[in-house]
Amino acid sequence: MLVIVEVFITVLVTACLTWWIYSKNKNKDFFKNIPGPRPIPFLGNVLDFKSTTEILDVFMKYTRDYGSLVKVHLGPIDKGVLASDYKFLECVLSSTRILNKSDQYHSLRPWLGTGLLTSDEQFIDIFESGGNKLVQKLEKTVDQKSVDVYPYVTLCTLDIICETAMGTKINAQDNVNSVYVRSVKEMCKIIIERAFYPLQLFDVTYPLTKNYYIQKNALNILHKHTNNVITQRRKVLENKTEEVDDHSSFGTKKKKVFLDLLLEATVDGRPLTQEEIREEVDTFMFEGHDTTASAISFALFCLANHPEVQEKTFEEQEMLFGDNKNPTPTYADLQSMKYLEQVIKETLRLYPSVPFYSRKTNQPVEYNGTIIPEGVSINIFAYGIHRNPEYFEEPDRFNPSRFENVDGKLPYAFIPFSAGPRNCIGQKFAMLEMKSTISKIIRKFELRPASPQHKIILASEAVLKSANGIKISLSLRK
Repeated sequence: MLVIVEVFITVLVTACLTWWIYSKNKNKDFFKNIPGPRPIPFLGNVLDFKSTTEILDVFMKYTRDYGSLVKVHLGPIDKGVLASDYKFLECVLSSTRILNKSDQYHSLRPWLGTGLLTSDEQFIDIFESGGNKLVQKLEKTVDQKSVDVYPYVTLCTLDIICETAMGTKINAQDNVNSVYVRSVKEMCKIIIERAFYPLQLFDVTYPLTKNYYIQKNALNILHKHTNNVITQRRKVLENKTEEVDDHSSFGTKKKKVFLDLLLEATVDGRPLTQEEIREEVDTFMFEGHDTTASAISFALFCLANHPEVQEKTFEEQEMLFGDNKNPTPTYADLQSMKYLEQVIKETLRLYPSVPFYSRKTNQPVEYNGTIIPEGVSINIFAYGIHRNPEYFEEPDRFNPSRFENVDGKLPYAFIPFSAGPRNCIGQKFAMLEMKSTISKIIRKFELRPASPQHKIILASEAVLKSANGIKISLSLRK
């Protein structure tokens, strides 16, 4: 037995040494002129990242110390570029030859498979019903000195995405202890931690960690939920036992929900398998509720702490609806909320729901007289370029009016939804949902800072969160 263990250790060490030597020399010519922190053999720079609350601070420090293109080593193999340089991002995001997701998305596959990470006025009824329920829940917190709004908002966005994407109501807002929501949170944290902790980097050592077993349980819950919904919806469509109203309250014909389209879709003449449908639905659910919940919650926090901005936002609502205390906004109304849109954009500038995301070259790409080789991982640091004073004056100041003149001038400096061929396909849907929800809250409540004053501790998980909640105070408008 001892001999077997010794052989295993020898093989493992040899393999690690081989990979380390290979990684040091792979694409050496490209990386030699890119500065970055000195790596530790085998571990690279992973010891700089002690928790998800430190990732953004470390990335910002790298950017200050080494510039807008930084070479970063994550473990013995993975070496990539942390990019917040405008010209470089323009090259990467506009290219049709850099469309692959990087290897860092490998940890998403057990949950989302290879589904797409991944307009629509037909969903406004659903936005309204979800938002009305959220307001009812928030009314119970009125005049409390400090309320964490994020748990309320995330249940609301989960209700909305379930009904819009899958055609089913799960009433998450009436089930505050939703195991589905808890499992989503656990997976979001694990996805990022796997990229920065040595034992979790490799599939062979990952089962030795606590996160492996947390993930196993969370995936069981997530996959079971989605499979049950798919099965139930399939039966409805097959038996046609459900009375379906195919018109919205606006008189327009409803489009089919995302799940129905998947159930009817074919690939090369065959229907999609249950697993293929589940992967797409899980991806849509993840992308469509957690990112939006993050943005709405940070927007409410910013409005609570900037009364002059909140007042201007409320005045826009009064101009649209007059004395009507409980209007039902139309698609045109939501489109007319120009200042609220600026508020949302400024929130996403300071607190992008996905603060960094990755691409990988699948063929050589020319940039600025040099060649980016095939197989280079590029971490697009949206949070970093959003706070660069070269592109945004007083970058740490919350100033929605800056978007009166910014739009369209520097398209690769404001990238909360990415940009180019791989930009987020759901951004119009998300903007409508955010406008609908935030406007409803602003009309009902006056938002104030929490007491004591709440200071956000940013945590970069799969989606940007606050490790200590997003706390404000609410009072009813008179």
